[in-house]
Amino acid sequence: MTESVVPPVVRYAGFVAAAEGVVAIVVAVVLVVRALAGADQHIVNGYGTAGWFAVMGGAVAAAGWGLITGRRWGRGIAVFANLLLLPVAWYIVAAHQPIYAIAMGGVAIAVLALLFSPPALRWASRAGG
Repeated sequence: MTESVVPPVVRYAGFVAAAEGVVAIVVAVVLVVRALAGADQHIVNGYGTAGWFAVMGGAVAAAGWGLITGRRWGRGIAVFANLLLLPVAWYIVAAHQPIYAIAMGGVAIAVLALLFSPPALRWASRAGG
């Protein structure tokens, strides 16, 4: 597939999804460093949580790369990840951090709007490739 047939909105969503994945990988690294530095592991296991963030971050980063390079499989992963970020944003509101919630929810809604825009839907619905 040539890059010229990928709508710009799909590429934009891909860049944001890739950035979301990179952020998750950075969080994983921070959690491992905290665990190695002796942070309390009784309530939350830093290593296990870091593993989850690394796997999910890698998948979302790969989905972003897929969208940037015109691979339709990246759309499903990016949509799923951003749908999951909406209840996380709501949880952050409940934790009395509205600025972070608005930022996270806004980014998730923006990616979903890009991926469900008419050009993105036409691109995703094309058979073959």
